[in-house]
Amino acid sequence: MKKLSVRDLEVKGKRVFVRVDFNVPLTDDGRIRSDTRIRASLPTIRLLLDRGATVILASHLGKAKGKPDPKFSLRPVAERLAELLAMPVRAATDCVGVQAAAAVAEAGSGGVVLLENLRFHKAETDNDPLFCKELAKLADLYVNDAFGTAHRAHASTAGLAKLFKQPAAGLLMEKEIEFLSKVLEAPARPLVAVIGGSKVSDKAGVIGNLLTKVDKLLLGGGAVFNFYKVQGREIGKSLFEPELLDKARKLAGNPKLVLPADIVVAPSIEMGIKAEAVPADSIPADQMGLDIGPATCRLFGEVLANAKTIVWAGPMGVFEQDEFAQGTRAVAQAIAAQTGKGATTVVGGGDTVAALAKFGLLDKVSHASTGGGASLEFLEGRELPGIAALANAG
Repeated sequence: MKKLSVRDLEVKGKRVFVRVDFNVPLTDDGRIRSDTRIRASLPTIRLLLDRGATVILASHLGKAKGKPDPKFSLRPVAERLAELLAMPVRAATDCVGVQAAAAVAEAGSGGVVLLENLRFHKAETDNDPLFCKELAKLADLYVNDAFGTAHRAHASTAGLAKLFKQPAAGLLMEKEIEFLSKVLEAPARPLVAVIGGSKVSDKAGVIGNLLTKVDKLLLGGGAVFNFYKVQGREIGKSLFEPELLDKARKLAGNPKLVLPADIVVAPSIEMGIKAEAVPADSIPADQMGLDIGPATCRLFGEVLANAKTIVWAGPMGVFEQDEFAQGTRAVAQAIAAQTGKGATTVVGGGDTVAALAKFGLLDKVSHASTGGGASLEFLEGRELPGIAALANAG
């Protein structure tokens, strides 16, 4: 899936609209808790500046409900970006209209402007054609570098791109497409998927699609209990989704699917509570499963030790609490070890990336996707509107 790259555009003297993902976590008093997403956009911004473009950045932030809300203003992001770029970044007071046009003009040739939160306008999430035209007036060229919103058919991600002759992928978007496509289309084998997370509903489509492509799929997290249930096992108070039992039944017999051999259980999820590992077919009726057990960590480790390509989406348990973090830690360490031996390792989903960060292993994988929902939908085999709208390479 090769898309036209920002590298292929003639940008000197041009105004380039760049859709970025600056949806950063904020503290209660409006300070940025993590600037990871801002840093991820820097290569594209610097490339455009080095080639003489005026850079017009646009993003959403938080849960703005279609009207201006000061607590979701992108002004703090503009200030942090200015520090990272070591140059002024003009913060527009709107993303369309007179204020936006004035900010672009004031930024001038070779300058950077950050438009105000796109979702201060309901027209953004409605993919309103008139709103798209208003945004398009600001720029000569369009680049999408916001993989995290590529699964949304919004104005700035889908509708706007269609108004430009050469809508291109930014460097981050390009990297996301490259790594995720590689997993699905031309992986070095054995290809192993590790799927976790709390619910089957979030992952059923991904599991189904990946089972047609992988050599082994290791299943952990809350998703396993639906599978145990269709096998007639006791799951105690563990999370499961009755409405998805039929889906689990269809997938459960696949020989590529590897379920945990043991489970860490506890009476509840409270901090400091006594937890113990039990065989998967011996979960007490008054306990709940909250992590994979040590025998499963060894089993999964043996499978991963032979893998040449690994894709991981979803933690193995409630990793935020140390009592239930060992399974996720073991998987993270096994994947990091394989990366060191030359395997291609791709990690997707916000919780999974947070787990890697907690264990200090974020830089020990080939690629940690910036898009949670987008990466899962990509791995499910769905077409993402923000990618589909971009021009094909060549």
